Amino acid sequence: MKMDVINYTALAVKIQTDVERQLGNPVNLNTIVVAIKRYADSFLEKEEIKTESVLKNARLSLTDGILDIKFSTNDMGKKETASLLDKFEQYDSDYEFFRMADSTFRVLTEDLADIRRMFESFPSAKNFFSTGLAKIEIRIPQEQNRSDVVSYVAEILHNNGIELQNAFFSQDNIILVLREEDASKAYEVLRAEISR
Repeated sequence: MKMDVINYTALAVKIQTDVERQLGNPVNLNTIVVAIKRYADSFLEKEEIKTESVLKNARLSLTDGILDIKFSTNDMGKKETASLLDKFEQYDSDYEFFRMADSTFRVLTEDLADIRRMFESFPSAKNFFSTGLAKIEIRIPQEQNRSDVVSYVAEILHNNGIELQNAFFSQDNIILVLREEDASKAYEVLRAEISR
């Protein structure tokens, strides 16, 4: 009521039975509506609805020159897949690794010649790579509600003409994958949201 976002008639319908029970007599619905309205008017100051950015206090980092590698155990076999993941540490220890439900793996890593050569040794290597990408990592503080961040971010970027190539999220962070040419604009749009 203080925020003036309640429907008085709906509330009256909801409490009519209780009011009649307390009074011991039938009560006209309009009488209850008027009583609720008077009670609501008794609050001298209406509380303003405060809107905080979903991204408040978030931390952003942007990395361009990203290679998105997708492969499965069907492409290589389990032993080769395990060996391949071990080799990643030699070339780039700062990569993002995601295992999907269908035994598919995704790796986001810096687009390095050594990593390309490593994958090109497999017969179906041409199907593994997506290039010309960037990633934005969003870290939301633990004490902050994270439930609608992904949809909020996707909508903001879409409204600014930026389409995501992919998104991965966990309790700790969100990784957005987008085309390299959209990366700086996306970063600025998100930075502006954090500053609101």
